Amino acid sequence: MRHSGPDPASAQFPPRRSAGVSRRTFVGAAGAGIVGAGLASAPLAAARPGGAVFAHGVASGDPLPDRVILWTRVTPTPDAAPGSGRGAGSTVRWEVATSPSFPSIVAAGTASTDASRDHTVKVDAGGLSPKTLYWYRFRVLDGPAAGAVSPVGRTRTAPATADDLQRATFGVVSCSNWEAGYFGAYRELAKKPGLDAVVHLGDYLYEYGPGEYGGKHGPVRRHQPAHDIVSLADYRIRHAQYKTDPDLRAAHATHPFICTWDDHESADNSYARGAENHDPRTQGSWAARKAHSEQAYYEWMPVRPQVDADGRHVYRRLRYGNLLELSMLDLRTYRDVQPSATSSAVDAPGTTITGRAQMRWLTGGIETSPTRWQIVGNPVMISPILLPPLDPERAAILTDLLGLPRGGVPFNTDSWDGYTADRQRLLTAIEKSGRRNVVFITGDIHMSWACEVPRRPANYPAGGNAATEFVVTSVTSNNLDDTLSVPEHTLGRPASAALMATNRNTRWVDTDAHGYAVLTVSPAAAQMDWYFVADRAVRNSPFRHAQSWRVASGTRRLTRVAGPA
Repeated sequence: MRHSGPDPASAQFPPRRSAGVSRRTFVGAAGAGIVGAGLASAPLAAARPGGAVFAHGVASGDPLPDRVILWTRVTPTPDAAPGSGRGAGSTVRWEVATSPSFPSIVAAGTASTDASRDHTVKVDAGGLSPKTLYWYRFRVLDGPAAGAVSPVGRTRTAPATADDLQRATFGVVSCSNWEAGYFGAYRELAKKPGLDAVVHLGDYLYEYGPGEYGGKHGPVRRHQPAHDIVSLADYRIRHAQYKTDPDLRAAHATHPFICTWDDHESADNSYARGAENHDPRTQGSWAARKAHSEQAYYEWMPVRPQVDADGRHVYRRLRYGNLLELSMLDLRTYRDVQPSATSSAVDAPGTTITGRAQMRWLTGGIETSPTRWQIVGNPVMISPILLPPLDPERAAILTDLLGLPRGGVPFNTDSWDGYTADRQRLLTAIEKSGRRNVVFITGDIHMSWACEVPRRPANYPAGGNAATEFVVTSVTSNNLDDTLSVPEHTLGRPASAALMATNRNTRWVDTDAHGYAVLTVSPAAAQMDWYFVADRAVRNSPFRHAQSWRVASGTRRLTRVAGPA
């Protein structure tokens, strides 16, 4: 949902460079910003441990060549709990250095926060150098928590746009349900020092009340608050709970995150005018609930949404030298209601999953991209999974008679399979632009897939393809064996074989495992490496490398490789 105007808490400042101390900052849902002066020599209160004051850790995100978002939350007094609306305001100094010991400060500033933005602090720290590791921290300057110092975080800026970049590496995650298990995927990513960033493709949290959507054998941990989250306070409390997880805090403190939302950041199967998991009779208007979810998300997440005349939006694009552009999509806020899998509404030309403005932005960005690779951060699958694929012309008599989708009955209309006209628009734009290195990286479905994205699924591979897709499984959220309460791979292996046999564009699928992935992009190829956890319900459970798939530059075809890039 678009807001009526830009919010200073999420404003996109023009990139700029400066030597020494940066004096620009933005904070506060109410726009309580401070421009600092002479900060390098400002007197500081005596430092004291900030464990309780900075209980939710530190984070960074959306790196640009000269700036990065820095985030934390201050708890000035014990009663200033997330969502409480209580607690005195604070002024916080943020500092950036090129060494974790902070021998000299290369950028610094001050920011004010209070209960109006749930005591969160979000800063667009500028004046930085491209492709550089930095360390950052926060210090409370006044109020009851004066002198408290945050944990030290580490971040990394993007390379300069003209940089002839030879390699970029990203952690890739999706669908982390607190109740379904422990967040070992974040722990493992925190151990990988060479990542440029972690890309989170949505469902960072879940909106359900305790026990409503747990693990295979019930909840492993319990959600707070003890009901579906609806109010602004509810969403703030749930965000805060997730950021008490030590593995998630470690990942945030080690790498910048590049995030978008899917449905569970607001409510299950959400669309422009509602959600499956929203009852207006008991939960009020959808517009109010969606606005609450967005406000809490912008407060609690290290994202830099774009701002235009219509307000702010989370779809945006980041560039890594001349190697790649990463376009992060929002496939919930503007979509039409999900159609039935057996309805011809799947093919309705006027329905949309992106909304018209986002589609113009996406296709225009791909068509004019100056980089070798165009990576699309895609919350839901774009590859068709049909049961079975049908030739639209040959099957038209039958499908028109029965009112069925012309290309075959889709496996999941919550994905692009429910919005085939929009998918056709996008694939046509890719084909017409001559781009041969478009790669979708996808979450949502709680399974792992390596797919080629065909133009004519029933005539594949002869009909050609427009792109490739790597789908990461869930960090913890239930997949096939969990949903059916059967041993892992009992049904998953035959189901995977059947899906691949029917949909020849699917090169590999695993329906049962949980974990994370690593995407490595070079001028020669893009490769996804999948890592699976032994048992998500066991804290510190080990991980293993599962599969690796690669697309060579210009080929649009996937090849399995033996090991990680």
